[in-house]
Amino acid sequence: MKTTDLPLPATIAPPQKKPAFALFVATASGLGYLPKAPGSWGSLAGILPAILPWWVFYGVNAAMGYNVGLSPVKFSRASFAIDPFLFYNLGLFLVIAVMGVWSAGRAARFWDQKDPQRVVIDEVSGQHLTLLLGCLLPVSGGAATQWSGYPLGLITVHTALNWKYLLVGFILFRGFDIWKPAPVKHAERLRGGWGIMADDWVAGVYAAIGLWIARAVGL
Repeated sequence: MKTTDLPLPATIAPPQKKPAFALFVATASGLGYLPKAPGSWGSLAGILPAILPWWVFYGVNAAMGYNVGLSPVKFSRASFAIDPFLFYNLGLFLVIAVMGVWSAGRAARFWDQKDPQRVVIDEVSGQHLTLLLGCLLPVSGGAATQWSGYPLGLITVHTALNWKYLLVGFILFRGFDIWKPAPVKHAERLRGGWGIMADDWVAGVYAAIGLWIARAVGL
């Protein structure tokens, strides 16, 4: 047999380069690698963005001796004002959401799985959305709550985010994320990172409604 008659070796695809930063983001700084309940750890991490603005813009500055006010951010030539904590929380949500879609998609392609269990940035974003929406609207006609008595911080100046709301929001979000009622399952069908993130956003909306109801009945 001539050497030219031998079958040609199959083309070997070059090894895929590990997207280290995308995996770091997708696993929420490595929480997704924890062997037990990585989704729950991701949800706990989602509480941090909700209280981070208060820690940074009030707690740290106050500790350094600066006089920090809580006046809404007013815009010239405009008849409206934006609550500072709400403003920064919305910004954080958008940043996490965009980074989540990108990193989750990269991680799914790298691990060749539609929704890898190690990807928990979707739980981080969904939990943050639960607290953002669930504590956004006041339940007493817009009357301000005494914010200084709640060391965990606020979602808005007018809405206290105490330990009860954190706990209820966490339980509700995990419940809806695991149960996956419609249209949560439908959102999973989206492609790439969108499908990984969108179902947790829908679960976050469900949980936010439940959290707002819990506040409305006096929890």
